[in-house]
Amino acid sequence: MMMQPITEIPDKLPRTNSKLSAWLAQKILKLSGWKVVGELPNEAKVIMAVAPHTSNWDFILGILVKFSFNLKVSFLGKSSIFIWPFSLWLKSVGGIAVDRSNAHGVVGQIVNEFNNQSQLILGIAPEGTRSKVTKWKTGFLQIAQQANIPVVPVQLDFKHKQVMFFTKRMVSTDIDKELADIQSLFSPHCAKKPQNF
Repeated sequence: MMMQPITEIPDKLPRTNSKLSAWLAQKILKLSGWKVVGELPNEAKVIMAVAPHTSNWDFILGILVKFSFNLKVSFLGKSSIFIWPFSLWLKSVGGIAVDRSNAHGVVGQIVNEFNNQSQLILGIAPEGTRSKVTKWKTGFLQIAQQANIPVVPVQLDFKHKQVMFFTKRMVSTDIDKELADIQSLFSPHCAKKPQNF
């Protein structure tokens, strides 16, 4: 699938204003041969479903893309990684600590976050882990459906060094079909560790 490089940031997307971070992240991506392609949604609230998530490099790449476009992206992390002093940095770059043992509580908490904020981009790894899984978690789709916000599938293609933003989509009540449709967009050969995807 041939996608064009992203050159413009839509007005409604939540932004930060760190020129130094943007410049540095853009240089790192360029020097390492990475391109960001596809289309960013012109939405104030959106879930970005980022996959495949097979290594810690996925997080680093995501942070570089976030900074390069000055996007104000939040992400969920298991509460066990929010340990001082690392937690200070995680929160400063958009981290939200969650207790994954109560999945329904997390969905409701995040739906409330979307309902109470005028702008929010939430980046989620649908697999929920770096290990191989047979089925992705559906919480991101439930959040999008209940909060009436779109999902943007985002593929980390390590094979071709591209971060690919697919077209936004609204989520119907048929969560299983939505999950299958979104999963079909992702190539198993593009993961940093293909054996884990």
